[in-house]
Amino acid sequence: MTLRIGTRRSALATSQARTVADALAKATGVPVELVEIVTPGDTSTAPVARLGVGVFVSALRDALTAKEIDAAVHSYKDLPTAPADGLTVAAVPLRADPRDVLVARDGLTLAELPDGSRIGTGAPRRVAQLRALGRGLEPVPLRGNVDTRLRRVADGDLDAVVLARAGLLRLGRAEVATEILDPAVMLPAPAQGALAVECRLEDTDLVDMLAVLDHPDTRAAVTAERALLSTLEAGCSAPVAGLAEADGPGRLRLSGAVVSPDGRRGIRLVRGAEVPAGATALTSAERLGRELAADLLDAGADKILERS
Repeated sequence: MTLRIGTRRSALATSQARTVADALAKATGVPVELVEIVTPGDTSTAPVARLGVGVFVSALRDALTAKEIDAAVHSYKDLPTAPADGLTVAAVPLRADPRDVLVARDGLTLAELPDGSRIGTGAPRRVAQLRALGRGLEPVPLRGNVDTRLRRVADGDLDAVVLARAGLLRLGRAEVATEILDPAVMLPAPAQGALAVECRLEDTDLVDMLAVLDHPDTRAAVTAERALLSTLEAGCSAPVAGLAEADGPGRLRLSGAVVSPDGRRGIRLVRGAEVPAGATALTSAERLGRELAADLLDAGADKILERS
């Protein structure tokens, strides 16, 4: 029997799904085929913030529920934090670099771009952090695949674009970046660079099979980041950033930020915790995310999110 893995139709999505399919076939010997599915996010030109949470995953989940596919590969940052009935994330493979990158004209870095430069991005999180730099940088709404975005710079319509480095790596285009942005300047989105392999909860044999792809350290980090997002009751379209990184053996260091859309108000905090390997790892990681969210709320993040 051939395992059917659903994916969005974009070059990046199919590249991600192909990586998962090849790894699964190599590990298990089971034949795998990709099934391309068009999501509402692929057919709309509206900003992602207006389309809402889950716009890139709903069609894939519908196909799973209807048993048109056996599993789906998502960019984890696109998944709503609330679990889907009857579905489970059976594997979180090793994460790619979660940082953002700048692709600018003339090979410039962010610091070298003139004040007032036009920078393409569709993410409220990136828009807020760019404005927070206080240099009058002009964020320009941007949608489309990677080539479409890069063309806007090559054609002179934009001075630069901000993209996820993980996407460029998976497309073999990492060299186009003119700067890898330090998370101290541009904190990534929760779960950026991570993939989620989702299947039906009732398919217990498949759940067990997919587990061979799971990377425990990545899952723990993403669990902390998404617990932060969930506790703040914010979705992927909110100006919330978070990144969990190893902080020595058995420890995670979670950075979180909430920035107002105009960049004038922002709160950024860090919290560390013991996250030992084993059955308690995810519980400890989730607690870390919730505790940092509570710290942010105590510092006034709820007021910023209300105005967003």
